[in-house]
Amino acid sequence: MNLIPIDSFDDPALDVYARLTENQLKNRKDPGNAMFIAESPVVIERALDSGCVPVSFLMETKHALGKGRILIERCGEIPVYTAEPEVLTKLTGFHLTRGMLCCMLRPPLKRAEEICAGAKRIAVLENVMNPTNIGAIFRSAAALGMDAVLLTDEGSDPLYRRAIRVSMGTVFQIPWGYLGDEGFGILKRLGFTTCALALDERAIPLSDERLKKIEKLAAVLGTEGDGLSAAAIDSCDYTVRIPMAHGVDSLNVAAASAVAFWELCR
Repeated sequence: MNLIPIDSFDDPALDVYARLTENQLKNRKDPGNAMFIAESPVVIERALDSGCVPVSFLMETKHALGKGRILIERCGEIPVYTAEPEVLTKLTGFHLTRGMLCCMLRPPLKRAEEICAGAKRIAVLENVMNPTNIGAIFRSAAALGMDAVLLTDEGSDPLYRRAIRVSMGTVFQIPWGYLGDEGFGILKRLGFTTCALALDERAIPLSDERLKKIEKLAAVLGTEGDGLSAAAIDSCDYTVRIPMAHGVDSLNVAAASAVAFWELCR
């Protein structure tokens, strides 16, 4: 193992962990060298299982010969930076990582056609901006049987550090990509019936039997606060609502996704 003890974060090799922003890691000018940060052994293992290429590790010294050893051995001779907890606490939120970070190369994006090949139930996210919600939606999609997730370009990135952490690494288990220039039109071309989750007088209950009989169904969810755009709702075949009680008119998009995925996949 290529263990490199550190006592300061001034080393430029640690910029990816201590100083680079999410957008700098994404490296739009050179996507071939774009990176992301995976946190915790479970998340790192799922990323490796999906084929992501590791660049370096940062972890507590004790983990290099403990719970991190098997992961390190999977990764060849990449640098493994180690330090004591009092040094690592200089990284905001490090205690949430269970003592281990891994910098990895971003995998190439796949086209929507590849993402949806063979899929029967997919989630489509229009401009969902909060990485926590993105992560929670992916975790629900994985747990409740959705086959894929498609996003609009304006939404948050599923490989942002917080989104990955909240998803518990399921962003590496559920195929995902972007709608692209065709927008919602590509769903029709790929043979999907679409249902918009929205507060609308035209909406049918989520439990409507017609939805369960549809072979290929895309559940379309909108951004926090404003929900789906009028254009997105108008483009969908159905508008669907989750029945509410006690005067509540809506759920957070992540909570709504879990309810919808459960009903549409069972």
